[in-house]
Amino acid sequence: MPNQNSPLYQSAKKLWNTVVKEDATHAYELQLELDLHKRLLNLFQPGTYYYYVFNIFQAEFEFVSAGVTQVLGYPPEEMTIHRFLEIMHPDDKPYFLQFEKRITEFFKALPFDKIPKYKMQYDIRMRASNGRYIRLLHQAVQIDYDESNYYRTLDIDTDITHIKPEGTPTFSIIGLDGEPSYHNITEANTLTQSYDLFTRRERAVLKLIVENKSSKEIADRLFISPHTVSAHRKNILRKADVKTPVELVCKALHEGWI
Repeated sequence: MPNQNSPLYQSAKKLWNTVVKEDATHAYELQLELDLHKRLLNLFQPGTYYYYVFNIFQAEFEFVSAGVTQVLGYPPEEMTIHRFLEIMHPDDKPYFLQFEKRITEFFKALPFDKIPKYKMQYDIRMRASNGRYIRLLHQAVQIDYDESNYYRTLDIDTDITHIKPEGTPTFSIIGLDGEPSYHNITEANTLTQSYDLFTRRERAVLKLIVENKSSKEIADRLFISPHTVSAHRKNILRKADVKTPVELVCKALHEGWI
């Protein structure tokens, strides 16, 4: 049984408690389900994935999708926050706390109207039920908050082991709707706006490339011609200073471009 009083859990809960002082008093019904799926459109899945709703005040998962069984081998009802922390790779636990610290600091200082315009992402290794470690790309957005508290996040974990089989975990804050992004943040770094290599349209194409979409699928999704997609692909490869789509996907994840 997972340790419910582990030092990692206590340390993480202390961080989360800095952004919420009370549990939500309003009802949280499944009328938010539509909003959850809309928010998933702002997150990308370059592999198999699962998602969940995290209650920050209670420091617990309120819902975990069935996809967790395909990704990690655990049934949804067994995937608690304690299980999540227990199966995290020991070497990645300090990174996890460091990243969560920077996330809470960022959102505590963020103007209220900017909250829905940011997502967090970092990669972390988790032990599947068969004992094998899988690298997950963790992405999160705020879905329930007011001017004083952050109540719930929507989180999605995607298996990117095939893209990044090894390496140090990286953390980025991604601006949506034209907001600035901050890539490869470290504990010592002050937040410095990242120079955007790509235009908004190129970034949309890049997102779909990482999701392994064909040029035709990208053209259909973005309502542009295959010729335009081809031109965007060439420009993206050139700006990224890579030669192949595989190199592009690996670099995009490492640099936090998506």
